[in-house]
Amino acid sequence: MNKNLIVTILAIIGGIVVLGWVLKLTINLIGPLLLIGLAVLVYLVFFKDKSNR
Repeated sequence: MNKNLIVTILAIIGGIVVLGWVLKLTINLIGPLLLIGLAVLVYLVFFKDKSNR
C-alpha cells in the first residue's frame, strides 16, 4: 500500500462520516424548518388577503 492509497481511503471515510453528520443534522432540523415555512406561508396568505381588500 502506497501513501496516496491510504490518504484516498481516509478521505473517503472522512467524507462518509461528514455526509452522515450532515444528513443527521438535516433530519433533526427538517421538522422545525417545515413548521417555520408553514407559518411564513400562512402569514403571507393572510397578509396578502388583507392588503387586497
